[in-house]
Amino acid sequence: MLLKNSQILLRAVEPEDLDMLYRWENSTALWVHGNTLAPYSKLVLRQYINDALEMDIFQSRQLRLMIDLTEDATTVGTIDLYDIDAHNRRAGIGILIDEAYRKRGLASEALQLMQEYAFGFLYLHQLYAYISVSNVNSIGLFRKSGYKEVGILKDWVQRGDSFEDVQLSQLLNQI
Repeated sequence: MLLKNSQILLRAVEPEDLDMLYRWENSTALWVHGNTLAPYSKLVLRQYINDALEMDIFQSRQLRLMIDLTEDATTVGTIDLYDIDAHNRRAGIGILIDEAYRKRGLASEALQLMQEYAFGFLYLHQLYAYISVSNVNSIGLFRKSGYKEVGILKDWVQRGDSFEDVQLSQLLNQI
């Protein structure tokens, strides 16, 4: 199966994922790693789930998959392709592993499966990630997964009264 290995399964978002997504999307501790500025309501997330189930990824330009453990189907995170550009065959990639399941290699496994899907099935040419320079764990994860640093975006994200640099990392399709 394309989106599964011995440890994890990447699957579509289901209505039953609403409470988990609500918890993750509204965790202010995680907002610094993305572009979230305000909480999401359950109504908005329910509509997002419904749209995700109905809309083509090239039309919506995004794909979110849930990360489940194969042994017991516990959902441990999400992985996203965003800003999918069909013409230039590229997409941004982001990942979230629930704090209780970090440091187990699950993020590396999920990145590998998503890369295989993006390159081998969607025929994308490249994936890229924007990572705050202070997020050393994510920088290490993407580096270990074969991504190369291709630049630093100076003062890219605001953190309170100051700004932080962001590393742009890229992985080219070698399939």
